[in-house]
Amino acid sequence: MSATLGRRAEEVLERLGGEHRSLFFEGTWWTAAELSGRARRAARGFADLGVRPGDRVVLCMANVPEVGIAYAALWRAGAVPTPVLFLLSEDELRHVDADSGAVAYVTTPEFLPKVSAVAAGKPVVVVGGAPEGTVPWEQLEGGEELALVDRRTDDLAALLYTGGTTGRSKGVALSHANLDAAGAAGYAAGHVPGRTRGLLPLPLAHVYGLMVSVTGLHAVEPAQSVLLRWFDPAGFVALVEEHRVQQSALVPSMIGMLLGQPLEDSDLSCLERVSSGGAPLAPELALELERRLPGLQVKEGYGCTETSALISAQPVDDRRLGSVGKPVTGVEVRIEGPDGEVLPAGQDGEICVRGPVVMQGYWNSPEATAEVVRDGWFHTGDVGHLDEQGWLFVVDRLKDLIIRNGFNVYPRDVEDALLAHPEVVAAAVVGRPDPRVGEEVVAFVQLAPGSALTDDDVRAYAREHLSAAKYPREVRVVDGIPLTSVLKTDRKALRAQVRAGS
Repeated sequence: MSATLGRRAEEVLERLGGEHRSLFFEGTWWTAAELSGRARRAARGFADLGVRPGDRVVLCMANVPEVGIAYAALWRAGAVPTPVLFLLSEDELRHVDADSGAVAYVTTPEFLPKVSAVAAGKPVVVVGGAPEGTVPWEQLEGGEELALVDRRTDDLAALLYTGGTTGRSKGVALSHANLDAAGAAGYAAGHVPGRTRGLLPLPLAHVYGLMVSVTGLHAVEPAQSVLLRWFDPAGFVALVEEHRVQQSALVPSMIGMLLGQPLEDSDLSCLERVSSGGAPLAPELALELERRLPGLQVKEGYGCTETSALISAQPVDDRRLGSVGKPVTGVEVRIEGPDGEVLPAGQDGEICVRGPVVMQGYWNSPEATAEVVRDGWFHTGDVGHLDEQGWLFVVDRLKDLIIRNGFNVYPRDVEDALLAHPEVVAAAVVGRPDPRVGEEVVAFVQLAPGSALTDDDVRAYAREHLSAAKYPREVRVVDGIPLTSVLKTDRKALRAQVRAGS
């Protein structure tokens, strides 16, 4: 039976007790009881700032324990965490602010300048060194605990922004029931009794962090987590060895970076499982990491923000290289043809998903929601197939999504930013396969007559207006953007040029 996330937090603390060491970060351990107490006091602090049930609070921050504490505190106060990747540019963050109607922000000093520029008088809570005019995190925890605010399971629990192949990024509305179902299914799919020490290297103020938080609310035995502020391959190796870490989650580019480390010089025999997601994983990478770390298994999973980050996972006792596993508990997957017909096993088509993990819809956008959720089935825009045994294979994308270093880059977002330059009259963006980051962003731009802009000038402009994950490392100034017969950008022709190196 589903429950609100605040209620789940109460239950897991009662079930497991709170005296076990739960989280390690930069030299300090916190017990579960200490973290829970901090969240209860922070909930009161948010309420004292004027945050009310249903209000959205943006989290834009590096990995610190206060990310998870903020999630728990906001759920306890009945509010809605709105985590955004810290790589967002100021322009992108401004869109999130306007669309979400956020009432407050939580950040770390690295991102305070852009958060302050966007917040415009709204409370800004800073973790670690709060300058005048902002709210020190310690102030949130300085008062009494807040009693749990009652919410319904169909109330909004999180708002996450994801891009699209057209238009600005859209807010994905996830309910308490959505996230509770994903947490239960994720825990069931990956839990092995006794495997309780994990390392957290991916951004927690993102959909990944939400999944970590809600999965932990279904734990049946005490667990320990080690937190990395930023991913650093050498630091990752050192923490695995020091804390005898048994499992972690990475994106393929991070696995590639780990393979560049002298892994054999450290005792990593404790590491039993690495989960990979966020981008397709080359089987060669998985096999090479397993070869160099005997006893390790690399497992792939698949999901998207609109499905609470979870659709399928490889079972703990089985694996098929190249597959992203089987649908998790409660989730149905079918493959549809171009006319909506359900395709048989082995035949490629669009991957469609139904179940309790599917979002409530896009925030403030019923039309966009209706385009992708039809008769209860969410249409992912990804192409794949199921085999006879129900294993899912993702083979291509219907959308023009570029996945760079595990982060989604949508061509239209980049093109819109480039077209904002007064001397750019047309722009088109495609991905180029790259062994280090998965795909690199390549931009083709057509300039206004008489313009003296160089490709370096355009790249510098893009870097100023787009996040680090999105700006094109390669810019090609061309006489014209190729068009199809219906006057749409001919991305196929552009990809061919990229492949040919022309």
